[in-house]
Amino acid sequence: MTVSHHELCFGCGLANLFGLQLEFSQGGDRVSGRFFAKQDHQGADGTVHKGILVTALEEAMAVAGGEPQRMEVEFLAPVAIGTFVEVSASASEAELRSGGELAARAR
Repeated sequence: MTVSHHELCFGCGLANLFGLQLEFSQGGDRVSGRFFAKQDHQGADGTVHKGILVTALEEAMAVAGGEPQRMEVEFLAPVAIGTFVEVSASASEAELRSGGELAARAR
């Protein structure tokens, strides 16, 4: 079952051509999903902009039922443009992987 907020949501809206178009599925109290890192998501160093990564982490936590008012994010590895990025979350924590490598986490 695919879960989302609204079709025009920047994070998970499939009708938002400028958004991440995250596709989520639910498994118990967690959601998991992925998006494709496009050139539009690029930061100054040529990898995915960290603001995009934060957006994906927050969106996953929100879809899992949380309403993050404050987040602590740890960036562990750069994420390449042109790759699929996987994110999983509960209402209170999330992690993001690229190529199987843990790239960022939030709580």
